Amino acid sequence: MRRRFRQAAVVVVPVLLSLSALWWVLTPALAQAPQATRIGYVDLQRILARSQAGVQARELLEKDKGGMQKQLDGQKAELDKLRDELEKKGQLLSADTRRDKQDQLERKLRDAQRLAGDFEKELQKKEQNMGAKILRELEGVFTKVGKEKGYALILERRQAGVVYGAPEVDVTEEVIKAFDDETRKAKK
Repeated sequence: MRRRFRQAAVVVVPVLLSLSALWWVLTPALAQAPQATRIGYVDLQRILARSQAGVQARELLEKDKGGMQKQLDGQKAELDKLRDELEKKGQLLSADTRRDKQDQLERKLRDAQRLAGDFEKELQKKEQNMGAKILRELEGVFTKVGKEKGYALILERRQAGVVYGAPEVDVTEEVIKAFDDETRKAKK
């Protein structure tokens, strides 16, 4: 029995000594560790509205929208002209000619409506693509800001359902600044 006790002591004593030493080493380190996990949030809409890349994307979309609107305005002018002609001279035209003009007006109206719908879909697609591109570029910025500032988690304010966020944990402006810096570096 004494022999078993000595064998157990030979194994247990070093383990206890190791645990004791580990305790004395880790206790100061644990005391210095931050007690609260830092969590921040960003307002993605504000980033898209204020960042250089977001502003440029919006300007490009507005330019495209302007070109599309000019096309639609040209078709609207043709429709108005055809409608006026039909209203003013419709009584003087033969029944076949009047019917042809009405058919032409209806075709042009359908074409204009279809074109407007196509333009709207095209603009939505461009906006989605630009937004997705900016989000891909932002992923690295979020990681960089999160690591530099010691955040364990950064949430998107609207998508995460944040109903209150203290202003001191709003990292949106820091992300915009870092994103603009990266955008400038990429252009050089």
